[in-house]
This record gives sequence, structure tokens and C-alpha cells, in this order.
Amino acid sequence: MPIRSLWRTLAVLAVGALTAVLLAPTAAQAAPRESRPVYSYADAVRESVWVDTGLDEDGDGRTDRVAADIVRPSEPARAGRKVPVIMDASPYYSCCGRGNESQLKTYDAQGHVVQMPLFYDNYFVPRGYAFVGVDLAGTNRSDGCVDVGGRSDIGSAKAVVDWLGGRARAYTSRTGGTRVKASWTTGATGMIGKSWDATIANGVAATGVKNLKTIVPISGISSWYDYYFAQGAQLYDGGPDDLAGYVEREGVHCAAVQKKLADGSPESGDWTRLWTERDYVKDAGKVRASVFLVHGMQDLNVRTKHFGQWWDALAKHGVERKIWLSQTGHVDPFDYRRAAWVDTLHRWFDHELLGYDNGIDREPMADIERHPDRWTTSAVWPPRDTRTTTLYPARGSAPGVGALGLHRAPGTETLTDDPSRSDTDWAADLTRSTPDKAAFITPALTGPLRISGSSRVTVTVTPSTASAHLSAVLVDLGPDTIRDYADGGEGITTLTDRTCFGESTAGDSACFKATAAKTAAVGATVVSRGWADLGHHASLAKGVPLTPGRAYTMTLDLAATDHVVPKGHRLALVVAGTDKDLIEPPSTRPTLTLDLARTTARLPLTGGPAALDRATTAPPAGRTLTVVGTPRCLTGHGDGCAGGRQR
Repeated sequence: MPIRSLWRTLAVLAVGALTAVLLAPTAAQAAPRESRPVYSYADAVRESVWVDTGLDEDGDGRTDRVAADIVRPSEPARAGRKVPVIMDASPYYSCCGRGNESQLKTYDAQGHVVQMPLFYDNYFVPRGYAFVGVDLAGTNRSDGCVDVGGRSDIGSAKAVVDWLGGRARAYTSRTGGTRVKASWTTGATGMIGKSWDATIANGVAATGVKNLKTIVPISGISSWYDYYFAQGAQLYDGGPDDLAGYVEREGVHCAAVQKKLADGSPESGDWTRLWTERDYVKDAGKVRASVFLVHGMQDLNVRTKHFGQWWDALAKHGVERKIWLSQTGHVDPFDYRRAAWVDTLHRWFDHELLGYDNGIDREPMADIERHPDRWTTSAVWPPRDTRTTTLYPARGSAPGVGALGLHRAPGTETLTDDPSRSDTDWAADLTRSTPDKAAFITPALTGPLRISGSSRVTVTVTPSTASAHLSAVLVDLGPDTIRDYADGGEGITTLTDRTCFGESTAGDSACFKATAAKTAAVGATVVSRGWADLGHHASLAKGVPLTPGRAYTMTLDLAATDHVVPKGHRLALVVAGTDKDLIEPPSTRPTLTLDLARTTARLPLTGGPAALDRATTAPPAGRTLTVVGTPRCLTGHGDGCAGGRQR
């Protein structure tokens, strides 16, 4: 080639290379940060498979198969691309429904799912995810028996995760022999769900199963013992056998399993092997998945002890975590913070299942609702400067109404169990002597005080009878407007208009009824609760009769929370007997003598003892706190309170 032509060729190549460099996006620009709705929901593949669990819980001589209904985009499969999975394993798809509108699965004549409850499939399938709705063993179209958080429940959901990862067998029908593989998925799976569904996500994660990348448990149980009992005190009049029978497809084939559930969960409150099997906290060290935990701080169904002990155990083992805490009861975030929830969940799954660097892992760890629809964040949770702070009760000028501070004091208080009284009744009567409780109250705070985490109250009491139940309650004494968690909606009101998230078909709408906060004006707010049976003071393994006249010491675990007691309010500790509607009463009605010198409350306070000392120290001369008016009611919920004003 002539030299002139050679130089011309080299120049063209150089210019072309430079142009390519200038036009090509940088690596950061090329990396996707958000999945987009580019796939057709109407054309999505809808199919069902039956996954072999390897168990024969119903005793019919063949291993149980669980039904997994799948909705996935068709375009990636045609192009040879694979998609991740969002999965909700539930016992409620045919008996009770999911979500605020109690949606059920529906099917066409060929048995393909038409309506998949909730918005997950409508929203995420167009964005390149598959959604899998699993019928737990013994429910809807699945074989087997419900064993309420045991090996059948957890094993049936884990088997589907294993199948998605290529490690289990599935078939095209419940009884046929035609096998099917999940060749369309990357295997990366995220589990989500509320209540029992969330509990299954916790339990599956605690097996350490591969390819489960994240879980999003909403109001989930972490230990089934703590769902039915509080340190020996019975929480529900009914056991796991009743719950199994409620959701089971064909309970007649599962009588043996239900008997095993009944025998293994005695009403005595003793810890048995059945509870050990259903304790996921002990296996937190096996968890490989990240955890985005959501809970209502006034959830009196799945009480907040569940998230507190699970969170602490996960933190101990270095699990990646994120948390939302609302003022609601047992409510899904889709129904109290809808748009923010969908956006956050979308970004979380994009990061965890698609590997997108969208920064969500560098954002604050915790979102906390301080007042209805008013949220704040914490970089980590609990805050780094949270310290356990010990408070002591002291006698006051009136029986059963004393002080709470940093110094131990002698003396006793006496109370008599009254099963007709509740924590909201005690909160209403904090400053009044009543025979059923002893209340200890700080001075009006000169600055805010934040409780963040799980508290413990140790009491030394002398009972007058052979059985006794105890309650310990923290109360924020002062006027406020809160979500009305005691209302039937547990803090929300369902409206008639609808909002849409995702794409719809004729059989599956992406539009759901909107909600609004249901609020109540209160004079006091119950912040945290704990209960126990004094007969289990020595061990949960075996309760014993009490000796009347003998002193017993027991530590009560209080539910986790994050609450700021404002300036001008007071923090109170209540010690009482039966908490109406929350624990069952003991067989006797004891009088309890509380030894104040041997009673303590250990609270996780931001700033520790110094923060409490500052908040309870009288303001300097010339700066006084004036209280105008006397509160006319101090209810834990409801309307019509006229509280004092602080200025």
C-alpha cells in the first residue's frame, strides 16, 4: 500500500476510534439504575407448577407437592434472557384473601391464574420480574398439611426456592409425571408477604437456603411461642391446631398433624420441642438474604417483640438490613404510605435481585413514623448512641402513684389483679390511685427523650395466691394525636377512590382503594408492653405453682419500639396484673406486693443516662415550664380528650 494511502487509512481508524470513545457512555452511565415497565403484562406467561417437597405430611404414601402459580414476562424468555423472582408463599390464597380488600386467587378454565392478589405482579412483571404465588402445604391447590410454621410450612416454601435455583423437582400437574424446569429464571429470589406470609419468609431465610437474596417481612412472626405466649402467659384462647384447621384445604387428612400441634403446645405456657422447631431467631446466623423489615409499632396481633428480637439477632450476625416502623397496628405499608412504599420496594428489589447500584444501600437504614403521615429517618437503627439506661421506681404521696428516676429507693406498693382492666385503662388513671396497678412517673421533661429498641423490666413481687400474671407498660403521659390503632382499621380508613400501580387485565386490576390515616386525640400513649406468668420465673421450660407470701423476681421483655417522649410530657412505668384482651387471666386473682428497691426498668435511650438526667432536671431559674389546665381524660385511644397545654 502506498504511504499516502496507509496514512489516510490510519487517520480514518484513529478518528473512528476517538468518535467511539466520545460517543460511548461511561460505565457509570451505562449501568442501569431502575427497571422500566417495558414488557407486556397482558401477554405475560401464566402457568402453574407443583413442586415436590420431599415430605408426606398427609400420610397418603406419596410425597407432597405444593402449587406455585407463576406470572412472568414473555419477551425475555423469547429472547433467551432470564428474570429474577418475587415470591409470596401464603396459606390465605383461597380461604381468607390478601390485602386490605381480601383478594383471592382466581383461575381460568385451564387452571391458569387470572387474578393474583395484591399489586406485585401488576407492577413488577412489566419491569422484568416474575411473580410466584405459592400455596403453602395443605392449602388451596397444594398437598400436605398445615403445621403452623414447622417443617411442612417452611419446607413447602423452601422447596419452591430450591426449584427456582435448580435443586428441586416440579411437575406440570398435581399427580402427573411430566417434569418442568425453571429455565426462565436467574434463580435470584426475593420473598415478601405480610403476617403468616412474612413469617414464612423469616423461616425460609433461617434455613440458609441458596439463591434467596432478600426477604421483605411485613408484620412477621420470628418465634411462634411468642405469638401464643408471653413468658408463660397465654396470649390467645386457642392454639396452632385451631389455626391450622382454619386455613386447611382438607383437614380430615391432617388429624394426626393437628393432634401433634395440640399436644406440643400446652396451655400451661411451657416451652416444648414444638416451639424450638418454630423459633427462627436461634437460626439467624444461617441467614444469607438481606432483610427489609416492616412493622407497626402498635401491632397487637403480631406484637413488636417479634421484630425486635429478630432484628437484634440479624444485627449480631451482620445481615444487611433496612426497617420501616409505622404508628399503625397490623397494617401493610401499601395502605398507609402507598407511593413511597412502592417506590422504595421497587428500588430495593432492583438493588437486591438485579444488582442495580441505585444507592438504596447507602440511604438511612430506618424510616419511622413520628405522627400520622409524618416520617423521619435514622442512619442506623437503633441510633449508635443508644444506651441501656436503668430507671427506678419510688413511692409517692398517694398509694400506687409514685416517681420514676435514676436513683434506687426503698418501699413497697400493693396491687390486686383485675382482669377487667387494660393498659389503656391504666394509662387513663396514671395519676389516680386505683387498686389494680402501680404507676411511676417522671417529672415533666425539659427536653425530648427517645426510646429506641427493646426494654426490660425486672420486678420482685410477693403473691397472695398460687398463680399470678404480670404486665409492665411504658406510657407517654401528655396530649397527642396518634393513629387510632384500637379502631377496626388499626390506624387507617379505607376510601372509595382508587390508585393504580402497574398494568391491569380484565381479570386482575392494578387499582386499589385508597386509604387515609384514622387518628385519635389522646391524653396518654401506651408505648411498649410486656407480660409474663410469674410461675415461669425460673424457666420457660416448666411453670410451677407459687408459694403465697414468698417473694419472686422475674424480668419481663417489653416489645420493641421507637418513640420520642416530647418536652413537657412525662414518661411512666405501670406494673399490673392481667392486661384485658391481651393476655388470659391466671386461675386465681392475686394481690401482689411490689418491692421497689428490687424493681428496675432498663430502657434503650438515645444518649443514655445523661439524656435522661438532662430531660428530668429542672430548668434554670427564670425559665419555668407552665402547665395550663388539667387534663380531663387520659385515654389510650378515642376522641373527646381535653388535655393540658404546655408552653
